Amino acid sequence: MIAITAPAPKLVGLDRIVTLEPGRAATAVRNVPSTLDIFDSHFPLFPVLPGVLILGSLAELAGLLMTETFDGTWQLAAAHSVRYRHFVRPGDRMELRVDLIELGACSARVLVDGKRVTTVARLVLSRSDVGGAR
Repeated sequence: MIAITAPAPKLVGLDRIVTLEPGRAATAVRNVPSTLDIFDSHFPLFPVLPGVLILGSLAELAGLLMTETFDGTWQLAAAHSVRYRHFVRPGDRMELRVDLIELGACSARVLVDGKRVTTVARLVLSRSDVGGAR
């Protein structure tokens, strides 16, 4: 019998995990370099990071929190009451935070220079693998 193990997940939308408290909350940082290819088309004269990429970073952080709390692999299933208050521009440093509400749900926010740029009342994640909770 051959056992195949998956490699540890690579952080795509996060640069650094700052804190991770299983069962409570997690914080992370994502730098927004001007070299991202997306800025060539979104938008050339006024480059802004697309909201879906911000949401993806929050979902990645929430998934890590869920994995540390309940085991398994978690992925974004829904996002409720997402609000984008300010643009995220090249050169910005996003500070992300997710707080566990219950099994499979977190609230989330993103700050840039101390200003709230994105809030999510409820990020819903679903377990995408088989296995038991801790």
